[in-house]
Amino acid sequence: MDYFFQNLLTNLSNPALGLGILFLCATLAATLLPLGSEPVLLALLAFHPDLVWPALLTASVGNTFGGVIGWWMGWGAERWLTQHLNQDQVNTHRRALNWLQHLGPKACLGAWLPIIGDPLCVVAGYLRLPFWPCVVYMAIGKTLRYVVLVWGWSWALAMWPSAVNLMN
Repeated sequence: MDYFFQNLLTNLSNPALGLGILFLCATLAATLLPLGSEPVLLALLAFHPDLVWPALLTASVGNTFGGVIGWWMGWGAERWLTQHLNQDQVNTHRRALNWLQHLGPKACLGAWLPIIGDPLCVVAGYLRLPFWPCVVYMAIGKTLRYVVLVWGWSWALAMWPSAVNLMN
């Protein structure tokens, strides 16, 4: 495992590889896999502070693409779920589904939220919410999350310069 992290950090220090790794991590993190892209983004920016905007764009596009994968998974699962769930299970979740249906694609603004964000994209596909508006709202929410993360990290490092010495 140590070799994996050492190799990951070595590859992050190369800008071309680092942005590709960030895209892959951001995409996988937005699926139902239990991954996080935030540490990869911050590590890449620690090696290359000049890549703030390309890194934000890469992470946002990758994470949105992962949300799109989730939307399509939900769209494809709709038929299977209606065949394999009994009516009591469907009725149990009807209130939440009605609430999401009422919100429409705007519900995908919450795609950035921990724990519920990724399943939210899947449910949006399951409910057949309009694809492109969902993608736009996913992108807005996920991009704002990364912007706030990077801004907060930069602010924290500026407030506590001694923390920068710990990173070197």
